[in-house]
Amino acid sequence: MDKKKFLPYVSVGIIFVIASLLYFNPVLSGKKIKQGDIMQYKGMARESTNYRVDHGKDSYWLRNAFSGMPTYQVGAQFPNDFIKYIDKVIRFLPRPADYLFLYFLSFFILLTALKVDWKLAVLGSLSFGFSTYLIIIFGAGHNAKAHAIGYMPMVLAGFIYVYQRRYLFGFILTSVAMALEVVSNHPQMTYYLGFCLLMFLIFEFVDAYKNNELKLFFKHIVIVFTACFLGLSVNATRLLSTKEYANQSTRSKSELTINPDGSPREKSSGLDKAYITEYSYGISETLNLLIPRFMGGGTVERLDEKSAFYETVKLRAGDQVAKQFSSEVLTYWGKQPIVEAPAYIGAVVFFLFFLGVFLLQGKVKYWLVSATVFSIIMSWGKNFSFITDLFIDYFPLYDKFRAVSSIQVIAELCVPLLGVLALKQFFSDEVSKENKKEALKKALYLTGSITLFFAVLGFNLFDFQGLRDAQYQQQLPELVDALITDRKSMLRGDSFRSFILILFTGGVLWAFINKKIKYNVTIIIITCLIVLDLVLIDLNYVNKEDFTNARNVDKPFVANNVDKEILKDKGYYRVANFSGNVLNEARTSYFHNSIGGYHAAKMKRYQELFEYQIAKNNLEVLNMLNTKYFVLGEGKVQKNTEANGSQWFIKELKVVESANNEILGLDSLKTKEGAIIRKKDFERLSIDKLVKFERDSTDFIKLVDHNAASLRYKTSAKSIQFAVFSEIYYQKGWNAYLDGKLVPHSRVNYVLRGMSIPKGNHVVEFKFEPKVITEGRVISLVSYVFMFLIPLGGFIIKKRMKSIT
Repeated sequence: MDKKKFLPYVSVGIIFVIASLLYFNPVLSGKKIKQGDIMQYKGMARESTNYRVDHGKDSYWLRNAFSGMPTYQVGAQFPNDFIKYIDKVIRFLPRPADYLFLYFLSFFILLTALKVDWKLAVLGSLSFGFSTYLIIIFGAGHNAKAHAIGYMPMVLAGFIYVYQRRYLFGFILTSVAMALEVVSNHPQMTYYLGFCLLMFLIFEFVDAYKNNELKLFFKHIVIVFTACFLGLSVNATRLLSTKEYANQSTRSKSELTINPDGSPREKSSGLDKAYITEYSYGISETLNLLIPRFMGGGTVERLDEKSAFYETVKLRAGDQVAKQFSSEVLTYWGKQPIVEAPAYIGAVVFFLFFLGVFLLQGKVKYWLVSATVFSIIMSWGKNFSFITDLFIDYFPLYDKFRAVSSIQVIAELCVPLLGVLALKQFFSDEVSKENKKEALKKALYLTGSITLFFAVLGFNLFDFQGLRDAQYQQQLPELVDALITDRKSMLRGDSFRSFILILFTGGVLWAFINKKIKYNVTIIIITCLIVLDLVLIDLNYVNKEDFTNARNVDKPFVANNVDKEILKDKGYYRVANFSGNVLNEARTSYFHNSIGGYHAAKMKRYQELFEYQIAKNNLEVLNMLNTKYFVLGEGKVQKNTEANGSQWFIKELKVVESANNEILGLDSLKTKEGAIIRKKDFERLSIDKLVKFERDSTDFIKLVDHNAASLRYKTSAKSIQFAVFSEIYYQKGWNAYLDGKLVPHSRVNYVLRGMSIPKGNHVVEFKFEPKVITEGRVISLVSYVFMFLIPLGGFIIKKRMKSIT
């Protein structure tokens, strides 16, 4: 290898490492970033993590959240997951610098595939990596999302190499990159990548059709599809378990046809439309991709002492109160419930994007522009409901994901990509000086006029009223007027900011055309403009204040007096934390077995149990969940002496026809005495059609041993009994054994397990033995073999063909 060709790429790696560590420099002193979602994840995963340490393997089931659920989406480690070792090598830096490095590296590989000069590729990689949305997700703890976004450009690069007829390298890169994309475990981002790839293939098809090369196109299709298939299949365990659980989760179709209030329920095969589109980007809000605080920035912003808000508070309450109030002001006036920060792509980057629109020709431009427009339109969600509803109703899997605004990640990728390709063309000799000037003028006129228009007239176009302004109206009516003044000031100031950046960038490129500055100097100046533009915005939302001592992150929760009081009870029970949103916190799960938790895909029936019963304060349902302690406000804990325990014999089974009957039957059910079972489940049980059971005073069933993956009970009865277990029913993994022999068990009381117990003395065991793990292990191993053998075969054939010629 020519060292002169190799050295620049070493330099690139060093630049990316330095840039990553400089931005997240607190990691150099051993600090870690505070991330809300990761704190909650640690609460959810604590039991399964401890199980792995104690047993040397995964349990694949946890009991400390939502009364029990699979760990497939809570940090499970799967067998034969070799691709993770490659991922660890790539992400060798401390978190979250590792993800930022991945952004840079992956985008650089994509630009290299498009034959972009390495210096220009560095510019593009920094513009992609520092894009505001890609940075702010670290603050929220969306690590899996960042992970998946990071590998998107690499997958695209693999496709491009194949369509450049570099088949061997393209196949290897596509298969490995797709495997890495899937291992990131964010199906929504991978799904959105699919749209980008689909559009790429559509434009390749059109081009092949025009050039009468359809045979070659379909050859390429076979190669990339095979590579993608292998990338997916090495993750077979992960994908199959996710698919299995998805059918039981809130992303699946409900069997219920009524709402909690008795009204007819809207039919859906996935999430509710209102839930899917809750986070929909406003149409006018799209302008904050170009003007950062077009709509006030994030939900909460810090205002300085020159703000009207600060001055208003200072006049009424003094300087100290004004400083306190101004540190967290509800400046955002869009329609989304919460916005961490604007999804700012960059004024310079967007200017270059439009330069590409006017300068470039061909399929790559049309692909990137189409993908960008598509992602922006789809991000509007309920604000452009015709298209959104069409996709929710008819496009496969679209109704499985919420927060449609996040589809803008496609634009986050395509906009800087087209911008860099525009610069590549602009610096080349293939385009005339006149065409360059014409494209430069058009891009400057368009982006400059938009930003200048809003800088001058924007404050007259909107009412600037936010969803939460009533909070200030109640405290001090003048605050709302002051806040509106500040919102107008933000719009004006940031519009001027973007205008100046665009004007300066245009001036630099104009100077290059007229040979006033050289190529390298031009690249350095534009790189500095892009980095300064983006980083100065990024630092408003993710900075050193978000970091803390490592111990605070590694152990995110500290037991309080309530926890200590409950933990004195060494029994097997559950805790309900009603001091907040029980279904949206995992702190309780860190210390106890909780009936709540924190997860975007809870089990569907469990969610419905809350909505239809626990929301009505049905104590019998809480009793059947073995809820022994209630955590209340003000640090109070209440013991529930009526909790049913972990298992019990019942007197009567009530057989019902439908899911509606199951859930409504719990309204009046005395759960210690009876249980509700569906007719189809009842008919599978070997209990001689018994629905009533006679109990002797000496009959008993007791729990004698338990961990996350197994429970063992001893029973003694004078006659056939039916036992209800306060454990969540999950057919695809839990097996029941009676004296070591596999026996059927069923779902009762909508979410729990039930089982007939013969007379006499017996041992009952439940073991979590998911077949999907065993099956996936074999498929993934075979896929790794093919992932190795196919390129090896291709390499050998290529060598032989060369030797023949």
